[in-house]
Amino acid sequence: MRRSGVNMPVKKKVTKAPGAGMTAKQKKRRKPISQEGMFSVEPLTDNQKIFFEEWDKGQMIYAYGVAGTGKTFIALYKALQDVLGDNTPYEKIYLVRSLVPSREIGFLPGDADDKSFLYQVPYKKMVQSMFSMPDDNAYEMLYHNLKSQDTISFWSTSFIRGTTFDNAIIIIDECQNLNFHELDSIITRVGQDSRIVFCGDQAQTDLVKTNERTGILDFQKIIGSMEEFSLVEFGIEDIVRSGLVKSYLISKINAGL
Repeated sequence: MRRSGVNMPVKKKVTKAPGAGMTAKQKKRRKPISQEGMFSVEPLTDNQKIFFEEWDKGQMIYAYGVAGTGKTFIALYKALQDVLGDNTPYEKIYLVRSLVPSREIGFLPGDADDKSFLYQVPYKKMVQSMFSMPDDNAYEMLYHNLKSQDTISFWSTSFIRGTTFDNAIIIIDECQNLNFHELDSIITRVGQDSRIVFCGDQAQTDLVKTNERTGILDFQKIIGSMEEFSLVEFGIEDIVRSGLVKSYLISKINAGL
């Protein structure tokens, strides 16, 4: 640039090497996302606090009990904290559940992600409440990036056979809808540097056959004897939903239904 006959110094454009200043985890992601945009979530009840403590000890967790106690929410929050953090071996979150009572979704159109779209909506809303974003468009971009880089992926039990989950946190949600064979198959899919969390409420099972309904209880006995697992039971005192929903859930439990 020349001004008033004086040669002005030209600023040189500094080009950083690809990936400079990024952690090893971030380099694996096309659009790096860190913990910095996440809200800090604190346990609201005594059993949520126990869940946090057992998680921080590195335990596998079986969280069971009353609906509306935030079991899945806090499991997903802690999982995202670990996956987006720099000091853990975890790179992905797998959310696994039985999508329909028949546990078969092959007849529905589209690929596995298309088939499970409707079941992803609650988890999307959970993730939205965990991040500070300026507007809906920014959040949609964040969620798209989390999915496109496989930080979060959704799996049906119909597609899990033959898979090994390495460097991952596996959240098995609504586990009361899985029979013993499915639960047995899932836990044997846990690979190197991975951890698994089960969330469910036996009172809400969609299973009809007696031998299927009792499968979760047999499975619970097995993992309850394993030192790697901590069992955290949530009761009516842990219900965090407010107003009418909380009142209804408590009345339903008190009625024995």
